[in-house]
Amino acid sequence: MIKLATVSPCYNEEEVLEKSAERLTHLFKEMIAAEKISPDSKIVFVNDGSRDHTWDIICKLQKQNPFVCGINLAHNVGHQYAIMAGMMTMKDHADAVITIDADLQDDLKAIPQMVDDFAEGNDIVYGVKVSRQADPVLKRMSAVAFYRLQEKMGVKCIFNHADFRLMSRRALNMLAEYPERNLYLRGLIPMIGLKHTTVDDTISERQAGHSKYTLKKMLNLALDGITSFSVKPIYLVLWTGAIFMLVCLGIFFYVLHALVEGTAVAGWSSVILSIWLVGAFVLFGVGIIGVYVGKIYQEVKHRPLYHISDILGKL
Repeated sequence: MIKLATVSPCYNEEEVLEKSAERLTHLFKEMIAAEKISPDSKIVFVNDGSRDHTWDIICKLQKQNPFVCGINLAHNVGHQYAIMAGMMTMKDHADAVITIDADLQDDLKAIPQMVDDFAEGNDIVYGVKVSRQADPVLKRMSAVAFYRLQEKMGVKCIFNHADFRLMSRRALNMLAEYPERNLYLRGLIPMIGLKHTTVDDTISERQAGHSKYTLKKMLNLALDGITSFSVKPIYLVLWTGAIFMLVCLGIFFYVLHALVEGTAVAGWSSVILSIWLVGAFVLFGVGIIGVYVGKIYQEVKHRPLYHISDILGKL
């Protein structure tokens, strides 16, 4: 039997935590009875600087439930960093770690299959969404568009996979060797290259509260995913500049022809339009390059990703 740990990042999740702990505990007891996991397996909640009573509830659950452990981050660092904090803390205390959001919209029935696949020699098992009917229409459409865009930009990732996955201790130790500050785990983990497989993940509706993953956060994650793993946007700016040079050359010959033929018409509309158009593309290009420079600036500082202020329970 393996020692399993689930890691769930929590940001203002007071409405779902107790129910989530109850469901995970029931699942753990079933898998222990089936001799899939050991009795010392753990349910780890990572408090990502919540402003509500999330940490107080985790403390209460830890006292009542021997499976539950808590990790309290010193301040809010974001979803990806909270997951990383949980995984890196548990990599020396468990044979395998499963990351799953605290709202448990991911399919709990897939977890026993993940454990079986791990026992068969897979170091990474990805949960791949086969149904997203519980998600809003806009979120479903934007998610598919984002994965397609990633493919076009050359980012290697698992289609329709978010952050529901199992990783072995060996895979986690390899992940720890990546000193990335701009974390995009969906693109980073496939780079490890160990034996992996997938399981079906049917998304269910939240039992309480609302998602803390706002549109702004999703857009920032998408930007991190593309700019951290692909330089194609920079080449896009380069080729756009080349096209504009050709357009300008064509306009130059047109102006010469108009002067020779005497058909030139005085006017400034087209000039102003051209200036605004070219100016917009210049600013767009500078912005893209600025994003990459900003990321380099963050990486070279080598600041810690997170600080842990408290750990509850025996890991």
